[in-house]
Amino acid sequence: MLENKILMITGGTGSFGKTVLTRFLQTNISRIVIFSRDEKKQEDLRVSLNDSRVKFILGDVRNYESLKHSMVGIDYVFHAAALKQVPSCEFFPMETVKTNINGTNNVIQAAIDNNVKRLVFLSTDKAVYPINAMGISDKNPTSFN
Repeated sequence: MLENKILMITGGTGSFGKTVLTRFLQTNISRIVIFSRDEKKQEDLRVSLNDSRVKFILGDVRNYESLKHSMVGIDYVFHAAALKQVPSCEFFPMETVKTNINGTNNVIQAAIDNNVKRLVFLSTDKAVYPINAMGISDKNPTSFN
């Protein structure tokens, strides 16, 4: 399924991104693009992996143009980029909205504009019963019920 395919992971330097990256590197995937805003984590990951199939793009899901340009030629996107720490989300709810809601909308639009074959969203258990800013802004459709 992944042979000669190109995958992008938004928030790819986070815990999920690194875990799924390791798994995908065990396949015959052509290339994996890590899209994240943390240059230090990108450099650490680049050095530890030392795998030419992995390309790193410094960017933020809040920036649609950066996403659109970065998704050219991408087959699959795993969207893991989000603000996930409940206290931070509570202290800065509008920043949470900008990243978790507007950023997700940017990912969707960039994927549509680039004819991405499949877009996979991640969610957390905090979205099941949204009682805080993080849960309300999560990508899980149940948070809108």
